[in-house]
Amino acid sequence: MPRVRSNVARLKRKKKIMRAAKGARGGRSKLYKSAKENVERGLRYAYRDRRRRKRDFRRLWILRINAAARLHDLSYSRFMSGLRKAGVEINRKVLADLAVRDPAAFGELAEVAKQSL
Repeated sequence: MPRVRSNVARLKRKKKIMRAAKGARGGRSKLYKSAKENVERGLRYAYRDRRRRKRDFRRLWILRINAAARLHDLSYSRFMSGLRKAGVEINRKVLADLAVRDPAAFGELAEVAKQSL
């Protein structure tokens, strides 16, 4: 049986890695071994940070809601509790957007939350 050399497949794999490492500095974009390590590390960070992004945005939304709620003499937890008791089901993303772009509408929600407490 003849010996098989994985020339085409190997070059395709290498090309894929080198293309992914294009923006790196120095040998990390020129040398295959360094480029491969760089790309693998980047993919690990990307995987981790896709999950982290969700946490970061939730924290940002909570910060914005808290700041806006305190302008209406409510803490974040009392504001959210009041909304829940009033049966208002708006997620944090929309609430944070309202707090920044439409303070009047947020004020009305704050009044609804105060009434239900």
